[in-house]
Amino acid sequence: MRKEMKRLLLCLSVILASSCSTLDNFIPPFTATQMPEVGSLINQELATIGLPRARPSVAVYANSFTDQTGQRRSNSQYASFSTAITQAPYTYLIRALKHAGNGKFFDVVERVGLDNLTKERQLIRQTRSSFEEDKDLLPLTFAGLLMEGGVVGYETNIKSGGLGARYLGIGSTKEYRVDTVTVSLRTVSVSKGTVLTEVLTTKSILSVGLSQDVFRFISDGTELIEIENGMVENESVNIALQNAIETAVLETIKLGIEQRFWSIK
Repeated sequence: MRKEMKRLLLCLSVILASSCSTLDNFIPPFTATQMPEVGSLINQELATIGLPRARPSVAVYANSFTDQTGQRRSNSQYASFSTAITQAPYTYLIRALKHAGNGKFFDVVERVGLDNLTKERQLIRQTRSSFEEDKDLLPLTFAGLLMEGGVVGYETNIKSGGLGARYLGIGSTKEYRVDTVTVSLRTVSVSKGTVLTEVLTTKSILSVGLSQDVFRFISDGTELIEIENGMVENESVNIALQNAIETAVLETIKLGIEQRFWSIK
């Protein structure tokens, strides 16, 4: 009985060591003290694009660039009420506009927190009035262009597949799935109320799953040991959305140059 237990423990340790070493190749290192990272532009062409002769003044309202898909996160085990797309996609749009041309292409005015901005300006006026100061605030900068649109499509499981093999009790399986997110971006002239440019961009989202399993018979084939491990790597939906929005802004700039809405130095 002791010999069988030793053989059992030996086989278990060997299989665990081989399985863990294989899985370590796919699991990225993680430390509890990992510091937050500052986000940067994914599409570097947007940052290096030429500068305009006159900076267009643009505004983005929170209700003018939203998630219009209504998609929920897919879950086969229970009902999920979490949305598949962030409910603040306008933050990525404002960031892309603000960092275009290294922050020197567009003049982005604040409209998301306009109510708070108006209240603060009113408080300043009241305070100055109490101290009998005649100095007035500068007027707010108005926007010549409005950026509108939103996330208009989120399709899941557009393409899926996999590949697996097994030999002498050792098996490995790899599966993948492709989703897509679609962004629409319009540039509207405030003075004329006309749509100057319209861009539609689509970004694929890749999910990959890898699983391995090993089983061995011991004690003259009367006992079975089976070990499984695996992992799933999903491309971030937010990063894919950010990439699609940055591409849409870049194409908007190029269309504006072609149609001479603005010119490059």
